[in-house]
Amino acid sequence: MTGMNQAQFNKTLYYYLWIFSLLAIIIGSIAHFYLTKRLIHPLKRLIESTNSMKKGDYPEPIEVTTSDEIGQLTRNFNGLVHQLKKNHEQRQKLVLDLSHEVRTPLANLSGYLYALKNGVIEGDPALYESLYKESERLTKMITQLETLKEWDYISEQLFFKKENADLAKLLKETVSMFDWQLQDKNIPLEIDVECAELSVDREGILQVFRNLIDNAIRYYSGSGTIMIKGERLANDYYIGITGPSHPIPSDAGEKLFERFYRVDPSRSRGTGGSGLGLSITKEIIERHNGDIGWKEGKNKNTFWLTLPLEDA
Repeated sequence: MTGMNQAQFNKTLYYYLWIFSLLAIIIGSIAHFYLTKRLIHPLKRLIESTNSMKKGDYPEPIEVTTSDEIGQLTRNFNGLVHQLKKNHEQRQKLVLDLSHEVRTPLANLSGYLYALKNGVIEGDPALYESLYKESERLTKMITQLETLKEWDYISEQLFFKKENADLAKLLKETVSMFDWQLQDKNIPLEIDVECAELSVDREGILQVFRNLIDNAIRYYSGSGTIMIKGERLANDYYIGITGPSHPIPSDAGEKLFERFYRVDPSRSRGTGGSGLGLSITKEIIERHNGDIGWKEGKNKNTFWLTLPLEDA
């Protein structure tokens, strides 16, 4: 190769090297911009959202545009924010409901005791019985809250104590506890249950039966029989407790098992308890992998539950 050809070759080689270098810089810049936009920008939004949460605010969900690890992280973060916000709202509602429930009986007790102390009124059996009922209601509410807390804790555990028990026997045992109350109010009750032995938390299931039967008696209205039905289904054991009562609005059906919820909007103590019984019942049944619900009939309501026969 002559010197002129060598010089021409070198010139051509440098020319293409410059072109390749420029192309590499341009392609690298585009790739860097794309990767930065795809990786860094979502991370910046996550950082902004976490800073907002540190200030006590709950940010709006971050838009997910990818299905890679960054997208999965963003979806999990959105779910975490939603759950934290929901827990905060439920905690506020619980505090408000609890203060509402406790305030009235405490005010009654305080007012009457103050009046008795200063001789404004004189004590009599009727007054003492009223004060006793108020204190009894407070004690029952605290007991229910402790029970609810206990089952909240149990629901987070992988295992809890179970033993084999005949549900028919437990139902009949529970009904016998209400014999005097049924006779006093002249309420007829029929029980038709099939025997079925399941592995359950005995005290928990007994409390479920007590709560449901107590509700059927408490809200008994009109005439008719409280009917308790228990039967084996294909995969579950079904228990239904039906009693004559005022109709429950359909829009209230979804809220019946919420804590402190009462169908009566006035939240009167004369028309219901603390609104915790059905919440506790639901916690116990769900912990047993069962289901619970309500259905309306003509001038009657049925609360039902199912427990899986696989736990037999």
